[in-house]
Amino acid sequence: MTESQGVIPCSEAVRRLWDYLDQAVSPEDQEKVEQHLSFCRRCCGELKFANQLRGFLGAQGAEELPQHVRARLERFLAGL
Repeated sequence: MTESQGVIPCSEAVRRLWDYLDQAVSPEDQEKVEQHLSFCRRCCGELKFANQLRGFLGAQGAEELPQHVRARLERFLAGL
């Protein structure tokens, strides 16, 4: 099967993974990623890792940033 038949390759599933987790994909793309994940153990591992990483990053509060890192981040954001 090919992507035109609804099955996407690992490279495409991994490329869409973060948007999938953020629920920022179309319903069609969500279905394609879920279909791929239903049979691909490797990409399921990528999904598990991405979820763990998101949880770790989400648990880190801004108050935990070292002051020099916070200052650098604030300078960067101010320059946008």
